[in-house]
Amino acid sequence: MRAGTRLVIGAVGALAAAGFLTGCGDAGSSGTQAPDTEAAGAGCAPIAGSQLVVLTDDKKLQNADNIIPAINAKAANPALIAALDKVSATLDTEKMIKLNKAVDIDRKTPKVAAEEFATANDLTAGLAKGPGGSIVVGAANFKESQILGDLYRIVLTAAGYQVEVQQIGNRELYAQALEKGEIQVVPEYAATMADFLNGKLNGANAPAVSDPDVDKTVTGLRALGEKSGLVFGAPSAAQTQNAFAVTREFADKYGVRTLSELAAKCSGKATVLAGPPECPQRPKCQAGLVQVYDFKAGSFSSLDAGGPQTQSALKTGKASVGLVFSTDGTLATS
Repeated sequence: MRAGTRLVIGAVGALAAAGFLTGCGDAGSSGTQAPDTEAAGAGCAPIAGSQLVVLTDDKKLQNADNIIPAINAKAANPALIAALDKVSATLDTEKMIKLNKAVDIDRKTPKVAAEEFATANDLTAGLAKGPGGSIVVGAANFKESQILGDLYRIVLTAAGYQVEVQQIGNRELYAQALEKGEIQVVPEYAATMADFLNGKLNGANAPAVSDPDVDKTVTGLRALGEKSGLVFGAPSAAQTQNAFAVTREFADKYGVRTLSELAAKCSGKATVLAGPPECPQRPKCQAGLVQVYDFKAGSFSSLDAGGPQTQSALKTGKASVGLVFSTDGTLATS
């Protein structure tokens, strides 16, 4: 979803609409290639398994991309913000994984998944009525954004608004519509949006505002929002960002649950890292794993960005560790 800070998201390109960097590899890249830094030691050979587990990013390679409501400043009022913040307060990463599973795997519509979640979590309980009127919620053309758009619709309707969820395009287009008040609310991602606004207002080479610390990221985001006619609600605990996964069998055999443990125990020739073609050069993918964790894989398998190819390589024992996305529905344990 992000231009400039993260690698890519969405196996079918859908999450690119929210701003993830896409299409950065050389055309036709495929197969395996050696990483930039030579691996020493035996490493950890792939182990097949049916369940993927995400390794904890204990040294904070990734920036805080917590889901957060973005609001046109003229439309913002306490009741509207409080309703949206109720969604943020209820969501965490595990719940977002299950919501995505409900749509991507269980084949429910985003509307049905959102309504079931709202009922199960008493999402509309205690919401105060606002001044009313029409609100347009923008949802990007990928399932997670559509689920969030429907959750926002549910709470805003309970707060007394007439709500329409409207499909939106890429961030460059919908950010302008949000600033102009043509749409009033959009589910956003804190680090991604902070980097987008920072580049727009201060230039591509401006010092970064996004940070692994969510409070620092949101503080910077809100300051940029003030200059753009935008208000941001509370960030949720749910983070949608790059993550690295192994099979549960791999984690159990080698005793790895964190990226630091992966680097310490599995740097070496037998270890295969899987991801999209641009991963070796990207600071939030292999290059970052080398720099932050001193993790050195023996080979790199050029596949896709968190999609079915990478997941299949992990599950069939062709890759030791692979790039996934932290709220992917396939990560659900039940």
